[in-house]
Amino acid sequence: MPIAGKGMLLTSMDIDAAHEAEFNRWYDREHLEERVAIDGFLEARRYVAHDGKPKYLSLYSTVTFDVLDSPAYRKALASQTDWSKANIARFKNMIRSVARITISHGVGRGAALGIVRVRPPEGGAEKLRAALGELLDPAKLDGIISMHLIEGDPVLSRPLTDEAAASNPGAGDWFILIDGTDVSAIAANAARFTDNAALKPLVISSGIYRLLFDLAKSDLPDA
Repeated sequence: MPIAGKGMLLTSMDIDAAHEAEFNRWYDREHLEERVAIDGFLEARRYVAHDGKPKYLSLYSTVTFDVLDSPAYRKALASQTDWSKANIARFKNMIRSVARITISHGVGRGAALGIVRVRPPEGGAEKLRAALGELLDPAKLDGIISMHLIEGDPVLSRPLTDEAAASNPGAGDWFILIDGTDVSAIAANAARFTDNAALKPLVISSGIYRLLFDLAKSDLPDA
């Protein structure tokens, strides 16, 4: 099926090599499970870059977009564990997008993920969405499992670090997600967006990531 739910939190960051082992241990042993357990969260996936920046990427799906501004989620953000606070304080080059899933086609998730970040022009969201919709069909694309568009909310998309109050012109950016079976399939199909003459001026960045860990609500011990 397409991505579960209607809301998505995307986070991406770098971490110094000195703290990387601890960072990965925290993500794998506490953070993903803690987030998926929140009411309204459905699943989480984390990735490491094959070719892209920042190095680490996580996607969290929610039943509705409103879950990402719900009392349950705000309570979780306000009551971080000491382990969480220590790791979050070490994030570098943080990207945080609270987004609506507006287009989702295909079935399942791939072992590799392509991501293309685009900045919609002022007043051009509807036209851009329609243009992307015509390209986000994996049916005839070898090695591509599913394709999605998520649209960042400029108010809710802010980092959870000391930079939170800083100006963030990219808070309303959109992200094209390409789920595929291997990185070669992703590279060929990401070019359909990054090399597209009409879209190229809107592309901010792109990357290819490998799946590390996938956790669904049904995987939790008390689910």
